[in-house]
Amino acid sequence: MDTTRVSSTAFDGTPQAPAHARKFVRQVLGEWRLSHLAEDAVLLTSELVTNAVLHAGTGVELTCRLDVDATPAKLEIEVEDHHPARTIPPAGEPPSGDATSGRGLALAGMLADAWGVTYTKRAKRVWVRMEIGDGFEPHEPPGRLGMLPVVPLETLHVGVLVADLDGVVESWNTEAEKLLGWQAEQVVGRSLKDLVAWQGHGPYALSLIDTLALCRWRGEARMRHRDGGLVPVYVSQLRSRGHAGERRSIWMVVPAEHRGVLTPPSAPMRREAGRRIKELLDHDMPFTELLDTIAQIVQVSSGGDAAYVLLSAEGGDRFGVAAGAGTTAGLVGVLATGVFGPERRTPVMTEDLLAGDVELADQLRARSMACAPLLVGGAVIGYLVVTAARPGHFDQELTISLQHIAGQVAVPVQRGRLAEQDRAHRGRLSFLAEAGELLAGVHDEELIAALTAQLVVPKIATWAAVYLTDLTGMTRLAHVWHSDERNNADLRKSLPAIPRSALDQVDWPIGPENVLAFPLLTQGRSYGALVIGRTEPTLPLELADLLADLCRLVSLNLHTAMLYARQATTSRVLQRSLLPMRVAPMPGLESAVVYEPAEEGADVGGDFYDLFTVADHWCFALGDVCGSGPEAAAVTGLARHAVRLLAKEHYTVADILDRLNHALLEEGDEGRFLSLLCGELTPLPQGGALCTIASAGHPPPLRLRPGGEVRAMATPQLLLGIEADARFHVETFELAPEDVLLCVTDGVTERRNGDRLLDDGDGLAALLSGCTGLSAHGVAERVRHAVETFAPEPSQDDVALLVIKASAALRQAVR
Repeated sequence: MDTTRVSSTAFDGTPQAPAHARKFVRQVLGEWRLSHLAEDAVLLTSELVTNAVLHAGTGVELTCRLDVDATPAKLEIEVEDHHPARTIPPAGEPPSGDATSGRGLALAGMLADAWGVTYTKRAKRVWVRMEIGDGFEPHEPPGRLGMLPVVPLETLHVGVLVADLDGVVESWNTEAEKLLGWQAEQVVGRSLKDLVAWQGHGPYALSLIDTLALCRWRGEARMRHRDGGLVPVYVSQLRSRGHAGERRSIWMVVPAEHRGVLTPPSAPMRREAGRRIKELLDHDMPFTELLDTIAQIVQVSSGGDAAYVLLSAEGGDRFGVAAGAGTTAGLVGVLATGVFGPERRTPVMTEDLLAGDVELADQLRARSMACAPLLVGGAVIGYLVVTAARPGHFDQELTISLQHIAGQVAVPVQRGRLAEQDRAHRGRLSFLAEAGELLAGVHDEELIAALTAQLVVPKIATWAAVYLTDLTGMTRLAHVWHSDERNNADLRKSLPAIPRSALDQVDWPIGPENVLAFPLLTQGRSYGALVIGRTEPTLPLELADLLADLCRLVSLNLHTAMLYARQATTSRVLQRSLLPMRVAPMPGLESAVVYEPAEEGADVGGDFYDLFTVADHWCFALGDVCGSGPEAAAVTGLARHAVRLLAKEHYTVADILDRLNHALLEEGDEGRFLSLLCGELTPLPQGGALCTIASAGHPPPLRLRPGGEVRAMATPQLLLGIEADARFHVETFELAPEDVLLCVTDGVTERRNGDRLLDDGDGLAALLSGCTGLSAHGVAERVRHAVETFAPEPSQDDVALLVIKASAALRQAVR
């Protein structure tokens, strides 16, 4: 009888491989009850894998092999890489060539009883051998948990299939036909990928092809039945060579409930657990690794399907998942209270959770449970929990052992937790500060969704999706982001674009990651949800709280963005009523307008313009209301519509100013003064136009002659809205062909750069004099650019300017 035990796994050639290898060897030696060899074995493994990664740079396969019938019993650890060209000197000889090559293997000579290297055409295997002393017990003691569960033998079918290393099925026995419904001729030649719903197993998440390449593998899987369903099965794989020397994988497959036929359940190692915990606490390790290792020890030593470490949240009355091991269920944050509470200070065993706490049974996906409190100074700081899928799996003896472990780890866990909380608090503040700074001032919902997804990937999740809910209640997928950008398109296709149910009730697509949804809520209103996918089986409470804080921050920014969008829509509607939709065409006259509100995001302000036809002439107006923003825009609307209405009724320019002056005073809004430049253009037979103009406290218009001469063409009079008895007069001049008339608001003349204004020393006139020969649009653009670049900071006042240029074409237009 072959009593050799073999366990293999594989890693990519990355810097993380040595750490994964150390965890794998610790776990395997714990299962084999060889913890007394763990420290030397882990150190040797770390050196072998590190050498393979550094010097070979390829993927690495790690194999642990235990021969219990050898004299003495021996443990071998083998590391295989795929770069055999780089040789390693024999034991006792110094390395040659590269001075660093093989240096780490000096430890093998000191710690191992033997070591060596095996070369093939495609691979290099470095192995170490350790002889096992008297501390090894080859036979596990019988116990209730070591017994096979009672299941009907009629359902037992041991399917046997053979596949090559590419996963192509070569043979399929009749028992496999009974188990899965497929006839041999239907599956031979097909890929196992079509028959196995593979999601990876354990913390190393090997692909199906990588698993086929292992010497031996055992684990759970789901295989596709001919009727379309998925059958939970247990697989035991061996690798062998065919007649021609080709490697083949042999799978023995049984229903999951008959897994004990291929490998009996691990018997609890309660006597070993205490010693392993003591060894664990003697070593300094990161807090998260400490909790993960405790959970693994509890899970393995108890024979349960899963184990958890729960820790109290702030306030001490809530308990959240901090670590998990085994077939964990993707738990998030706080568990249902149930048996967990700050007042419970004794261990508890529950034979069937469905009989007492259905919600907790659903969260844990378990029927039986045992837990023990972590007590420090009489206060409950957390729990050790172990679960199993079938009821009645644990006994009272286990609770005593579990409480003993809890007593050992409580104080070290609390000490590490306090240090981790301080570090996490600083990291949490830093993360939220970064998020707040990144989202600050962003008023676009789509951009907020994109930034949110990229904030959590890859720091917290493998992928993230943001759903947005608009004011009508419609929810849509706004943005997705995957840590591998090549998967973004597939991720978007796999998620519902418009969910047909509430986001907390969506049946998310099943994939290799655990999918979690967090609502975006503020002020009692939903703005959507943040959905993430994580490969880790649990979400620690600290991360759950951090994501909740992030979602509140994102919700507030979405709320602000929606208010901003509503205000922008209102401004656009107001602009359509306050500013002309189009400037009236004037034959023989060319016009150009520049309008820029000072307030960021506004479309209208205190400046306004208009240019329209009345009978056989044109009217124009340029005004500036004291102030800016919506209040000034209200006066703008009154002034522009009043000017247009009075002009259409054939009032003179002087009468228009007089009537508008009285209208403003009747409004009674003190401090709302208005400067207005109003004029008429009447075409002349010889070309050009006769301009009648009046300025009520407005910067005078400037006329540019073709020779470059610039002159102010109106005398400022009293502002409108100040004195009821004010009287206004007009001035008349001729705008000859090629003449340019520039009308501006004080946002142009008073543009400031330190103590200087743009119009100091007739600066605007000098600027205009250099515009000879330009079109009206060319003049307007040159003045606008000069205003913009006059100072490094943006203008604090509304800017409006109107340019009119006469041309000789007017003579032909009026004939």
